[in-house]
Amino acid sequence: MPGQPHTDPVVPRARVANLANLLTGIRMALVPVFLFALFAGDGQETSWRITAFVVFAVAVITDRFDGALARSYGMVTEFGTLADPIADKALIGSALVGLSVLGDLPWWVTVVILVRELGVTLLRLVVLRRGVIPASRGGKLKTLVQAVAIGLFVLPLSDGWLTGAWVIMLAAVALTVTTGVDYFVSAVRDWRGRSAGQ
Repeated sequence: MPGQPHTDPVVPRARVANLANLLTGIRMALVPVFLFALFAGDGQETSWRITAFVVFAVAVITDRFDGALARSYGMVTEFGTLADPIADKALIGSALVGLSVLGDLPWWVTVVILVRELGVTLLRLVVLRRGVIPASRGGKLKTLVQAVAIGLFVLPLSDGWLTGAWVIMLAAVALTVTTGVDYFVSAVRDWRGRSAGQ
């Protein structure tokens, strides 16, 4: 109304200390616990490998919940946006490197996946200034298949089951490469579109 001061509507900001970010923090804290269990007993004791699998599974489950909570209940924060993918990469990366060090997974698998993950993370940081490119369905499927494949390699499986684990791991590598290329193409297309619109 005339004569009254103009005030902008207050948009509530999500608190950094929320459940979604707590789950992300728990996932990061579980990384060294997972590595301890993976390498305990020279990395070959069945009980420790099962323990490592359980810790890894719990960490993966927190990843499924923290993003859903953040989006559904307005808990998205700048901290969570940056910390969540870092926690994911720390978990997946430590598992891959640990398995390769133990000789359970060839280094080429670890290198291919880590190069893609680091490349996409760096690209996200660059694109972040102009907006966020949301994760695609292929990217989410890639993350799920990676987690299942790594989990199977962490378990002390017999040769028959290991063949199945390899099939899933090769599918994870294929998805990792194709979604990485797709993300790069999408980022370049978005960048050009925004530049042309300026």
